[in-house]
Amino acid sequence: MHVGIIMDGNGRWAAAKGLPRLEGHRRGVEALRKAVRSAIELNVDYLTVYSFSTENWSRPVQEVMDLIGLLKRFIRIDLADLHKQNVRVRIIGERASLAADLKKLLDDAEDLTRSNDGLCLVVAFNYGGRQELARAMQKIAAEVRAGDLQIGDITPDLVSSRLNTADIPDPDLIIRTSGEQRLSNFLLWQAAYAELVFLPINWPDFDRAAFDTAMNEFRSRDRRFGKLNTVKANAS
Repeated sequence: MHVGIIMDGNGRWAAAKGLPRLEGHRRGVEALRKAVRSAIELNVDYLTVYSFSTENWSRPVQEVMDLIGLLKRFIRIDLADLHKQNVRVRIIGERASLAADLKKLLDDAEDLTRSNDGLCLVVAFNYGGRQELARAMQKIAAEVRAGDLQIGDITPDLVSSRLNTADIPDPDLIIRTSGEQRLSNFLLWQAAYAELVFLPINWPDFDRAAFDTAMNEFRSRDRRFGKLNTVKANAS
């Protein structure tokens, strides 16, 4: 099973408590640790978290620096423990424009855990679904121009194979906290048949009980993937 999470509401959590936004982001990292533990306990195969979007660069410079600093701290502090828990870390998103030290940190996290076969923790960093699709189209266009592909070769499966998530199954469930009900440029192609669960809590309050609530809602859904539910149809 693949669960995606849009971790939203750190700033609102902090504002409601009269705390600086940075404290909300710090508490958000603690909630991420809880989410990873819960995913392992629930036998989730893939957990993809939206940690930093391409649009987040437009936030105040200090907040961007704080967010990147928290990501670095999470990797440096938690990576060894994740490795011990047999977690494989994957990073998706655009890396070419990132600072050299950050790129190395991301590369090292992937290299260390590459052989692990437990939970795959996919961190969407400097990620945007539209940007990912645009890069995939550029790759395909270049292959067509080079004569390696014909127009008729372009299928949904081919497009999927050119995405950052080419070797990762599409999400079954996407959870968003804070009560907002939109995808915000997260896994747009991959989420075509994902079940969406919107929780009214802010991300720092996300815990095992919240994860269970989302999973129970998911299990109650009738997933038909565009097909007719023959059991219900026959019963009617």
